[in-house]
Amino acid sequence: MPDFLTHADWTFPVPMRYGPGRLVEIGDFCVQNNIANPLIVTDRGSRDLPFIERVSDVCLASKVQSVVFSDVSPNPTDQEIARGKRAFEEGRHDAVIAIGGGSGMDAGKAISLVGCNDTDLWAFDYDHSEPPDLASESFVPLICVPTTAGTGAETESTAMLTDTEQGVKRCVWHAKQKPLLAVLDPELTLGLPADLTAWTGCDALVHAIEAYSVPDWNPLCDGLALEAIRLISGSLERAVAHGEDLEARGAMLVGSCLAGISFLKGLGLVHAMSHMVGAVCDTHHGLTNAVLLPPVLLFNKSALMQRSPQISQAMGLLSQDFEGMYSGVVELLDTLEIPRGLSDLQVPEKNLHIIAEKAFTDAARSTNPVSSSVSEIRELLEVSFYKAR
Repeated sequence: MPDFLTHADWTFPVPMRYGPGRLVEIGDFCVQNNIANPLIVTDRGSRDLPFIERVSDVCLASKVQSVVFSDVSPNPTDQEIARGKRAFEEGRHDAVIAIGGGSGMDAGKAISLVGCNDTDLWAFDYDHSEPPDLASESFVPLICVPTTAGTGAETESTAMLTDTEQGVKRCVWHAKQKPLLAVLDPELTLGLPADLTAWTGCDALVHAIEAYSVPDWNPLCDGLALEAIRLISGSLERAVAHGEDLEARGAMLVGSCLAGISFLKGLGLVHAMSHMVGAVCDTHHGLTNAVLLPPVLLFNKSALMQRSPQISQAMGLLSQDFEGMYSGVVELLDTLEIPRGLSDLQVPEKNLHIIAEKAFTDAARSTNPVSSSVSEIRELLEVSFYKAR
């Protein structure tokens, strides 16, 4: 087992610095890369947490000025990105430091996409066959700092945003926009409450399971997904029960990062539905994923029979068949006290059909190992409403 208290530098798929206390290196990194005035982007819930003041102080110690933009909701919107772009332009900033959970980093990454070019935000839609013809110099230099072990979004420019006109979540990105640096400092996750630790950890686990379930042959992503499942399954309960356990927090942060890279291969129906539940009902993404995972596993059973042994082995389960793997997932969700239905998340039952229609259009549905129709997605949502497991 690795020592998660040590420092390590990695360069795949972007430069990464892992280790407790490595947030202090951001100021010097800015100086080395001629960054003098970064915009620190986070969400409203994180604005007053200690790590925001700390990153500002770290920058100031290196004579790097910074301003915080935190007008970001748990499910960031296109309107918030427009306000962030204005803040970037008016402050004459030269970089973005995206820090926080998924919402803060998604907002920061989206602002970095549009901050110094005149391209419409939705021109960067992941589903567009012809992305904007822009060089890497057209994008704002970007530093990503995750403060939860969940989204794993720190190594790519991809950002999930709510299209307020259409009422759907859409993914934006550009192949030539990559973070200059990702800082994985497990000390930043120590203050996360137990419930948020569980919800974000489940998000990372779903990333890995869904990525591994995608039928495309990609041994690189599959290897990352299985290692992520191993690290998360072996550390999540400990991180929830003992929030100050830095080893467990470190293992979760690395597992989350690996899971986030692995889903370059694709995701599945859990995310297709969860994206749209979040867009329509503003639910917590990781918690919604956790609720929806069991019924989707059952829906995908025919395709998962051959992959269950590898997932089970990574989870440390004795049984290697689908039933054993499914029971292991359910037992973990029960231990983490994940709610048993979407009704517990205040999702109105009347919205299930519109959510199903929107989920059918989500890119993650197309990489699910079993094809689905709108009616089948609606049935899954109905099953998940009161008793998802």
